[in-house]
Amino acid sequence: MNRDEMIQRIQDDSMMWDFIIIGGGATGLGIAVDAAARGYRPLLLEQSDFGKGTSSRSTKLVHGGVRYLQQGNVSLVLEALKERGLLRQNAPHLVHDLPFIVPSYDWWEGPFYGIGLRVYDMLAGKLGFGDSIHLSKEETIERLPTIETDGLRGGTVYHDGQFDDARLVVNLAQTAVEQGATVLNYVGVSDLIKKSGILRGVVAEDQETGRSYRLWGKAVINATGAFTDTMRRIDDTECAPMIQPSRGVHIVLERSFLPGDTAIMVPHTDDGRVLFAIPWHDSVIVGTTDTAVEETTLEPRADEEEIDFLLSHTARYLTRDPTRDDIQSVFAGLRPLVSLSEGEENTAAISRDHTLNLSRSGLLTIAGGKWTTYRKMAEDTIDYAEVVAGLDPRPCVTRNLNIHGNHHHAEQYGSLEVYGSDAPLVEQLIDAEPALGNALPGSVEIRAGQVAWSVRREMARTVEDFLARRTRLLILDAKSSIEAAPKVAELMAVELGRGPEWVNEQVQEYTELAGTYSF
Repeated sequence: MNRDEMIQRIQDDSMMWDFIIIGGGATGLGIAVDAAARGYRPLLLEQSDFGKGTSSRSTKLVHGGVRYLQQGNVSLVLEALKERGLLRQNAPHLVHDLPFIVPSYDWWEGPFYGIGLRVYDMLAGKLGFGDSIHLSKEETIERLPTIETDGLRGGTVYHDGQFDDARLVVNLAQTAVEQGATVLNYVGVSDLIKKSGILRGVVAEDQETGRSYRLWGKAVINATGAFTDTMRRIDDTECAPMIQPSRGVHIVLERSFLPGDTAIMVPHTDDGRVLFAIPWHDSVIVGTTDTAVEETTLEPRADEEEIDFLLSHTARYLTRDPTRDDIQSVFAGLRPLVSLSEGEENTAAISRDHTLNLSRSGLLTIAGGKWTTYRKMAEDTIDYAEVVAGLDPRPCVTRNLNIHGNHHHAEQYGSLEVYGSDAPLVEQLIDAEPALGNALPGSVEIRAGQVAWSVRREMARTVEDFLARRTRLLILDAKSSIEAAPKVAELMAVELGRGPEWVNEQVQEYTELAGTYSF
């Protein structure tokens, strides 16, 4: 997957694309995979890096959604559980089973949650990850040695999926390209082209060179997540908003706060959300909050109240109470929730069902949904887009389509496990150039060769691309990632043909960014 090659494909201004997809997160890339796998010619444009927004800032769970079962949205849970199973089947190098325990402190909680989670298992059917069971107090402590024991009566264990969201975004981009799609990061859509009021294409600008392109498509798909309404207003300045963004914040702690391989799920917090404490990449992620926001930004930031909320709720369930000094990183993302009726402010109550909207000019917008159901969202979108584009329908084939990197025993590659079937190629690159085997400053596991690989094969263009999404050092340990930044910039400069000025700018920009993730 090479950006220069992708840029070459859009040089011909007479090209008619079957679909132009705006947005390079999970939804947009899923649509590109689906369209290309059906034999169409899709073009995807992302204003920043793939997964820069919401898609790299999730709770790292592929799940049916216990909260939606509580809300009575059985159809969404059914769909998500089915998609959860398909995703583990299609990307086993990134999607894994993770046991969760719901601790019980009141007499009624054990039976109540036990019944609900057995329904959850039943809905999963053959694609289930494991059966839920009741645990005694002693068994709960054995599984969760740092659980708060005062008043503990026992727990219920159930199973869901865990994944690396940003790595899956990269693999979806690679899959789309392998299927025949053209995907570009750092190419933003600045305007829509209409003829006689009908949408015919887009005006796009390469953020690296400043060059502008007029690109033509039979259908244009808006898959911009939290920025959905921004694109819709370019199409129609008077359109009513569809999205009520909600900010979810996570804190990252060292693994000693939750040793072992079992997560904690708290079904109901003070703001009505589910709270998770999850072991992930030798750290612990705690989240998430739910705060309605008005402004959409690529770098949402947590406020003091949200951090205090997570610390105080974590302290209720762990014997060791975390403080701000224990936080290795804080990251936030915006959920693109479809708006409720006027006057409704509780975003925790908004369903994650996805919605398709067709404007008068023909702009097709896909909004809402959740990471787990990205494939089904893509299938529904292309089914609709075929009609908009005037194309003869073709069946979706992504249900059993392997995602790039598919490998059922990738754990054998150790720290390179997330590369799946690419891991041997990364190892070969490192072996061929001994200097690329050196560990980066601030990390004993990330090696210089991974920087070269990310530029050559994964379209990484900035230090942030590598440290935030090609690897996850930024959100795991922000301060350590700052140590790594100068070496990463130096290595990327060689690969990209950049000079010392670019290196200095990259280090400065990254240091400022990482400072907002650390305490």
